[in-house]
Amino acid sequence: MKMQLVNLKTLLASGILLATLGLSSCGGGGSTSGKSDSTASASSDDNTLIGAGSSFDNPLFSKMFSEYNKVSGLKVNYQSVGSGAGISQLTAKTVDFGASDAPMNPKQDSAVSAPVLHIPVTAGAVVLSYNLPEVKDTLMLTPSVLADIFLGKITKWNDPKIAAVNKGVKLPATGIVIAHRSDGSGTSNIFTTYLSKVSEDWSKTVGKGSSVNWPVGLGSKGNEGVAGMIKQTPGTIGYIELAYAIQNSMAYAKIQNKAGNFITPTIASVTAAANITIPPDSKVSLTNTEAADGYPISSFSWVLLYAEQNYNGRSQARATNLLKLLSWVIHDGQQYSGPLNYAPLSPAAVSVADAILKSATYGGKPILQ
Repeated sequence: MKMQLVNLKTLLASGILLATLGLSSCGGGGSTSGKSDSTASASSDDNTLIGAGSSFDNPLFSKMFSEYNKVSGLKVNYQSVGSGAGISQLTAKTVDFGASDAPMNPKQDSAVSAPVLHIPVTAGAVVLSYNLPEVKDTLMLTPSVLADIFLGKITKWNDPKIAAVNKGVKLPATGIVIAHRSDGSGTSNIFTTYLSKVSEDWSKTVGKGSSVNWPVGLGSKGNEGVAGMIKQTPGTIGYIELAYAIQNSMAYAKIQNKAGNFITPTIASVTAAANITIPPDSKVSLTNTEAADGYPISSFSWVLLYAEQNYNGRSQARATNLLKLLSWVIHDGQQYSGPLNYAPLSPAAVSVADAILKSATYGGKPILQ
């Protein structure tokens, strides 16, 4: 009964907070976040592009699109509705591009009417953020402990398994409250893919995906919503993108990687995880990296667009504006990644992204030369 009361209070509090968080936006032709799934619609103005999807990307896109507006005059209305919703809106052709922290799966591929390109635009970390005001040390978590927490097997912060990897840290007897995404989420896909790799129990009982049946916890929409839940209620732990944790001055754990090292999520440790061979279609997972200094819950994030841009009466000018924007994002726009705690694309990733962009066509002819 006590946990039910805690959960009810959490739900009510986070709902109030999310009503505020969901209204955030940036000016200068940048992104607009927090719109509902049904609000994205194609603009008739070729100088205004519409995108929707990943909340993981939203802090970076807000800056990138604002800066690009200054040099080009192009406006980008980006709606932070989650990767799943972004893919759905691209499928419905109500947006110019989607954004996702996970490549499209076979079911999503079969739902679209034409081939979709995946353009890597950044790499980032999914962090385990927690609210324990009395704990001043940075907590360390092993893969098995992390899986047991999210499976509901570890329910108190002073559990012996947590204490064993945090020697000398005075842990409270506070009950653990789990915060997870309620929407289709690339961030969820990154996290659950990682758990499926490191925990056989998780792999068999829950599995991986943008949406899963969570064993325990309370859901909220977007990285913004989960961050709000964690910050509002002591004892909560949840997974969010690194930029949200830093911008909100939230604590987050060191995670033990495959090499046995406890790694702090940073630009350097994400870059180390991303130092791999990238396939021509760019669809690759960085989770549970082999790199000794790599953060194990890292991922690329992608912009998604149709390979053939002549559809639904779209003009060639509109298609060209989109391709020029994305070319700028993977080149000049990368300068804004580091200051916002995203890892800039490696030269190898830029090379792959360039080749994919140059394969986009309008009426069968390449858009970019």
